[in-house]
Amino acid sequence: MTGLSDKTILITGASSGIGEATVRELAATGARLFIGARRGDRLQALADELGANIAWRELDVTDTASFNAFADAAEAKFGRIDVLINNAGVMPLSPLAALKIDEWKRMIDVNIHGVLNGIAAVLPRFVARRNGHIVNVASVGAHLVLPTAAVYCGTKYAVWAITEGLRQEHDDIRATIISPGVTATELGDDISDPQVAAALKDWRRKSLTPDAIARAIRYAIEQPDGVDVNEVIVRPTAANM
Repeated sequence: MTGLSDKTILITGASSGIGEATVRELAATGARLFIGARRGDRLQALADELGANIAWRELDVTDTASFNAFADAAEAKFGRIDVLINNAGVMPLSPLAALKIDEWKRMIDVNIHGVLNGIAAVLPRFVARRNGHIVNVASVGAHLVLPTAAVYCGTKYAVWAITEGLRQEHDDIRATIISPGVTATELGDDISDPQVAAALKDWRRKSLTPDAIARAIRYAIEQPDGVDVNEVIVRPTAANM
């Protein structure tokens, strides 16, 4: 494994859950972190707590200009970008028959367009340098489909396919998919269907904590440049899906 103290790492969705846990995990390595999310107050508090190697900027991953400005600001601050962790995501589950079309659109915008906007913001830099690493946080939902999760799983299947395509297109850029099982985070707090919200609480009786996913991300990015950890699926030991 290689040290990360000379790496600049961008993390989206960094204000809570897996993103925040990843910031904490990677801060301990001495890496330079540029973190983004919509909630700037949380980013500020995290940066103040963890030290000078962390900078932040509010970020809307669905907005191409916002993501480009985020990447430009990271490069201006730290001189280069070595790794992008596309972690931001939403999960307002519902049955298809509920016709929550606005929620479907939001999942597609954040979970798919957000990942593509991140790739677009850093890939030209990585291609020019012939080096770089993109880590996309998908889900166990990229490998199975459950009732009420059809659209969400569809977005995560898409992330899986996009990441695999990226891997095949570039011999010198690493591409990793991290697929968490049920994890205790704020993901799904925006579910508007009461029955589905109650079911999610039941699923989360067997949950990972976000630090488990953060350690998997760290493992992938600590490998030498010639080693590409293509995918890591992390489930609770007692998980039944």
